[in-house]
Amino acid sequence: MDVNEFLARPLVARVATVGPSVRPVWFIWEEGAFWWLTGAYSRLERVIAEDPRMALVVDTCEPATGEVYSVTCQGNAETVALDRARAVRKLGKYLGPVELWPARFSEPLEDPATKMVRFVPDRPPRLQDRSWQVQMPICT
Repeated sequence: MDVNEFLARPLVARVATVGPSVRPVWFIWEEGAFWWLTGAYSRLERVIAEDPRMALVVDTCEPATGEVYSVTCQGNAETVALDRARAVRKLGKYLGPVELWPARFSEPLEDPATKMVRFVPDRPPRLQDRSWQVQMPICT
């Protein structure tokens, strides 16, 4: 699996800011950056303004198969104006077609306080395969 294929999956990223503070986010990986929504409900915009350094991890762990993959990045973030088309692509990744979204996901796109976070890693993301082989019990 390549890194872009992995990051296109509807996985949750965990973002750590200086403080430290860790939060889960739904994201989209486009144009060499991770993007997600923020708004008046969060203090993230203020945190980024004070110190834009951030770390992010996206990972999977399937104990039944031994499959473990991860992407870990460090870099800087900025808060930017809402890009509605990008936000719809991001939410669609997790929720499917717009007409199926609960109102709590579509309403923020109409709120002028809603913005996007653009997180640019210091280095291109690299997919780490940390899988192990599951040993099946031998039955006799």
